[in-house]
Amino acid sequence: MRRNPCLRTARALLPTAILMLAGCVAGGMPYYGPHLSPTECRDLAALRTNAPPTMGEHQSELAALRKAGYAPSPWYDDPYYPDDLQAAQRLVDYWFQTECVQTQPR
Repeated sequence: MRRNPCLRTARALLPTAILMLAGCVAGGMPYYGPHLSPTECRDLAALRTNAPPTMGEHQSELAALRKAGYAPSPWYDDPYYPDDLQAAQRLVDYWFQTECVQTQPR
C-alpha cells in the first residue's frame, strides 16, 4: 500500500502550524502587569517638576509614549498628529497616576 504524499507533507507541517497558532494566541492576550518601568516612573515624575529635563528623562518619556501606541513619523507626514500624540499622553498620564504613586523625583 502506497502512502499519500500530501499526508506526509501535512504531518511534517503540523508542528510548525501548532507553533504559529500558539504565537497567535499568546500575542492576543492582554497584558496585566505594570506598563511603566521604575526608571520611567522616576523620569516622568522628574519631568513634572520645574527642574531642567535631562536627555534620559526625554528618552524615558518617548519610550512610555511608544508603549502607549504613539509612533512618531520620521518624515513628518503623520495625518493623525497631534491627536495620536495627545491620546498617548493621556494614556501615559493614566498609567503614571495608577502605577507610579509612590515614585518621587530626585
